[in-house]
Amino acid sequence: MIPDRATEEKRQHSTTFIPYSYYECRLPEYFANVPMHWHNEFEMNYLYRGKGEFICGNRKFEASEGDILILPPNMLHTAYPCRDQVLVYDAFVFSPALLGANSNDRCTAECIRPVMNGSVRLNVHIHPGMKHYAVLKNITEQIFFCVHANSSRTDLLLKSELLRLFWTLEENGDIVLRQEHETGHAEIIRPALEYMAGNYQNDITIEQLADLVHLSKSYFMKCFKETAGVGAIEHLTQLRLNAVCDALSTTGDKISDIAFRCGYGNLSNFNRQFLKKVGCSPEEYRRRNHFSHDA
Repeated sequence: MIPDRATEEKRQHSTTFIPYSYYECRLPEYFANVPMHWHNEFEMNYLYRGKGEFICGNRKFEASEGDILILPPNMLHTAYPCRDQVLVYDAFVFSPALLGANSNDRCTAECIRPVMNGSVRLNVHIHPGMKHYAVLKNITEQIFFCVHANSSRTDLLLKSELLRLFWTLEENGDIVLRQEHETGHAEIIRPALEYMAGNYQNDITIEQLADLVHLSKSYFMKCFKETAGVGAIEHLTQLRLNAVCDALSTTGDKISDIAFRCGYGNLSNFNRQFLKKVGCSPEEYRRRNHFSHDA
């Protein structure tokens, strides 16, 4: 299922000219966590330090230093650092165009598009215990070398390494036909996640969300927690706080204005939640992130 583009993650990760983006992720230093979201590009994560808990589609697992995550387009995913850990990883988000997704040859039709449309299941978690890990690690390091170089010449190597990555996954059984019973709750609650992502600044109730996906309140809460790893209200808090953190890092707006804009009608409650979830005050967060305007 490809969801409504109006409520997908708003950030543009790629352009036609440069079809990828790179992010250094440090949790909880930059953000307390990565809330459940999706986008229509592939994503590749390479963990350098710490340990985190990830939910990717219907899989929930811990990943640590050296692990590699490969996510197909439209897969719901989230990340949390494990307790008392700083989770550091590189994230490479790239357009399917880098894999030749617009071609009409048999390779694209039979190997690439099935991964994109979800008709096959991709093993998203690559770890050192796998027999072909060393090969995939070498490919991953080459890919991130190209991403960091960020030039037209290294884009040539990047394309070839991405194709070699998917060939290696195919050869080693990490891409298999999806079975009907594997859908789980992710697709059921996706409309609620989409609505929250587009309306987090407004008042939202559990009853509203349950009605949106045609479930009872209790069953909706159960499905949401199993899929997102947290309850719906906690997820809403994550969305609001991440939006606040982004605004604190990139604008000089007053902190009270940012809080109201992101859905907080009570400043005392906002300051309390921010300190609890982020670990410092909004003023301190802004100072750490080098924004020089007065709060």
